[in-house]
Amino acid sequence: MTDFVAHPEQGLAWVTGASSGIGRALALRLARDGFDVAVTARDHEQLVQLQREAPGPGKIIVLDGDVTDPRDMERVLASIEYEHGAMALTVLNAGVSIPVHGEDMHREDFEKTFAVNLHGTVNCLLPAVRHMQARGHGQIAIVCAVAGYGGLPTGAAYGATKAALINMAESLKFDLDKAGIRLQVINPGFVATAETAKNTFSMPALISAEEAADRIVSGLKSGGFEITFPKRFTYMVKLLRFLPYGAYFWLLNRLTGWKDRPLVTPRPAAKAMTRDPQAV
Repeated sequence: MTDFVAHPEQGLAWVTGASSGIGRALALRLARDGFDVAVTARDHEQLVQLQREAPGPGKIIVLDGDVTDPRDMERVLASIEYEHGAMALTVLNAGVSIPVHGEDMHREDFEKTFAVNLHGTVNCLLPAVRHMQARGHGQIAIVCAVAGYGGLPTGAAYGATKAALINMAESLKFDLDKAGIRLQVINPGFVATAETAKNTFSMPALISAEEAADRIVSGLKSGGFEITFPKRFTYMVKLLRFLPYGAYFWLLNRLTGWKDRPLVTPRPAAKAMTRDPQAV
């Protein structure tokens, strides 16, 4: 039984990382389509503002939480079950992107990225699957990225988590299909958000968060395993993996101009994390 596609009358949707970017745009789009949407992030004020902007007919339900805390995510799921009803759809979107340069690596950058992107997803996935198993059906989508297709400059931490999420979802699909739970991965290209605004390099085929939300909703309805967009860019990145490594590294250096960029000045170890990126 793998043909389940969530509809508003079957239960609410849960979106993590909903305070900004893709998660925020997706929550608004799902509410416009009639879903009541539980939204989770650490920024309470941003979630409350999102709640005010809900276009209806669905409403936004604010459930603050930190995805890196498994007990917090168990609490969120308990609140959904006992206060708001059945959950038909889950979109696990919370994540951070911390660039890593090989000549300036710091353990904290890896640990933060793994804690939010990988362990944070697992912390949400486990209770969501249990909830849906009890009802015999459900739909879960995990936001990954084309960075998970292969190694890219500065992506040693971020890309590693996204590759792990893709592999994890591929592995779990075999069993979740039998349990009646549709599992999907979402692999967007460049989306205009506060995080990508910090990029200092060209971002081909850049789309807005609202357009990304439209593409995701379309993919959720179609039910295919991978939702990826814009295909003119993401398929090209995927095809790079079929190249021999020599050609792969040569082409990426040529396309990005990375080989000609100067090395960065290493940060002092004590100041490796001068900011605390939010799990938005």
